[in-house]
Amino acid sequence: MKKSVSFFPAASRLSSVAIWFLLLCAAATFAVGEIWLGVAEMLLFLLLLSLSLSLKKRRDSDIREYVQRINAHLDSATKDTLANFPFPMVVAHLDGKVSWYNRGFADIVGGESLFERYLNEVFEDLSWSDVLRMQEGISLSVAFCGRRYSVMGSIIKPDPKREKEYLVLLYWLDVTEYQSLRARYAEEKTDLCIIMIDNYDDVMQATEDSRKPQLISSIDKRINDWVSEVGGVIKKTERDRYLLLFEHQRLEEFIARKFDVLDKVREIDAGNKTPATISIGIGTGGDSIADNDSYSRMALDMALGRGGDQAVIKDESQFSFYGGKTKEHEKSTRVKSRVVAYALRQLIESAGKVVIMGHHHPDVDSMGAAIGLSHAVRNRGKHVYIVCGEHNLTVENMLSQFYAEPDYETVFVTPEEAEALVDQSTTLVVVDTHRPSLTENPNLLKKAGELVVIDHHRRSTEFIENCSLVYHEPYASSSCELVSELLQYMDNKAMLTKKEAEALYAGICMDTKNFIFKTGVRTFDAAGFLRKHGVDTVAVKQMFQYDLEHYSSRAQIVKSAEFVADAVAIAICEEQIDDLEVIVSQAADELLNIAGISASFVLAVYGDEILISGRSLGEINVQVILEKLGGGGHMTVAGAQLHGVDMAKARHMLVAEIESYLRQEAQ
Repeated sequence: MKKSVSFFPAASRLSSVAIWFLLLCAAATFAVGEIWLGVAEMLLFLLLLSLSLSLKKRRDSDIREYVQRINAHLDSATKDTLANFPFPMVVAHLDGKVSWYNRGFADIVGGESLFERYLNEVFEDLSWSDVLRMQEGISLSVAFCGRRYSVMGSIIKPDPKREKEYLVLLYWLDVTEYQSLRARYAEEKTDLCIIMIDNYDDVMQATEDSRKPQLISSIDKRINDWVSEVGGVIKKTERDRYLLLFEHQRLEEFIARKFDVLDKVREIDAGNKTPATISIGIGTGGDSIADNDSYSRMALDMALGRGGDQAVIKDESQFSFYGGKTKEHEKSTRVKSRVVAYALRQLIESAGKVVIMGHHHPDVDSMGAAIGLSHAVRNRGKHVYIVCGEHNLTVENMLSQFYAEPDYETVFVTPEEAEALVDQSTTLVVVDTHRPSLTENPNLLKKAGELVVIDHHRRSTEFIENCSLVYHEPYASSSCELVSELLQYMDNKAMLTKKEAEALYAGICMDTKNFIFKTGVRTFDAAGFLRKHGVDTVAVKQMFQYDLEHYSSRAQIVKSAEFVADAVAIAICEEQIDDLEVIVSQAADELLNIAGISASFVLAVYGDEILISGRSLGEINVQVILEKLGGGGHMTVAGAQLHGVDMAKARHMLVAEIESYLRQEAQ
């Protein structure tokens, strides 16, 4: 064992130097003839030396007592000495100064003497303050000379009679090989990826028969080339689906390359009039391949629910999103609409009653979709209720037409009243949102027997669970468009009333900004269906009319706009005005009419919240920006609500996310 004695073990290195220096001074004093002064210095030297040796003796006694107390609990085969303890061990004072260590610890430091040295000077990765904070049990990781050690121990009292004297006992376990194997295990774990061609049927229909094999071959080649560059095994499982297995360490390469296969597939020109796009769902971090398979399916559903043409990574705790630069592709087939309509009809017929609920602070799209569905429920002979909380003037203009209608006398209920109505016999239909936290009353989701979701917003990480039926189509312009399609397949005999048709039509008009944004063929088909039921477009226009004061407030918001980046403007409204949500969204729309603005954001104080309304012409994805702030929506229309921040902080947070988004897009 390394000799555990230094000449002045109880004194600090500075004190040891001082004692030696005093001896040299005494010798020099004798040399110059100052006998009495030399004698005094020698006496002082002997006194300090005696004190130092006394302190060392007491500390050695403490160590022996501690060792004896430990050995008292050991069997005869292990009572020889702690010096042969199988793990490296060191004992230090509370200030970190080494008091004693065994052979194993000496091997760690290569035989270097550590007595009276501070541990954190030798081990730079060791934080002594962290050691002292762990009073109930020391456990930390320390790197030294290319090795990694797990350090465990405790703070002990060698002698119970000495209340203020403590020692720190540390055991050092070399875990370098273990951590290396663990890292290798993590890197070589199998991640699972599902790749799907989003719009396979539509692309094939828009391609000449003679060019279809070439198109499919081009897509296959781009995907296989992408996989071969980073390693992995890919198999085509269906005509529009691929299964990819790869080592986890390759995932960082995929991310670093920003899943460039999305762009490569979209750029294929093999006679197809419609660009082909793919969605990628990756499952990682699961305890087994089965877990990663489940994660990958969830990730793919999320990618498709957000419009496709993007990659989504799902691990045990969160989703990560990449891509999503293109608009959602409208589906030409209506098979899903017919299937959903049939399933919804079955759920309604088996329900005791039906409750329809939208998001809190309902808009025209949410309320119009609820009114349209209530018509279908009444036609099945069931009681129907619409949950309606606090709403704006436009919604009030719409609802005022129904209050006097006999069919709607008892239909509209408050969120509190709805809670007493909902039970296990109730089918609860949620429209225009899929996030439980945004519904009028989240408690209803737990009480209802069957849950149905009908929504058109891009999917977020928060989604209503345990749904019996989900009709989630982000390509659609509005929830009113989806409901209008369902009504055509649910009951061909019954006719919508003029007011019900106008409510649905108003919802489409609001979300498309009068058929400008997110408008496809099916949007006009739905509008045509509603026009056949007597929609008066002038009456719909009057629902959205505001007085001069509201118009002036909107103009003031637009006037306050400032550019925060190229083609991005932010306006602020700190006034408390009626129908603030509507005014803010209208102001954001109005800003897009100004030359040089491609994206606009309006912030407003609403009670203890900050509302943010975002709009874009399509070049900038406002959904991705506001999603980072807890919001959501679509590529061109999105919103968010911030809690617990003031306007200055909210603006700073928004500008930071805008700049981050623009930097990523520029890379």
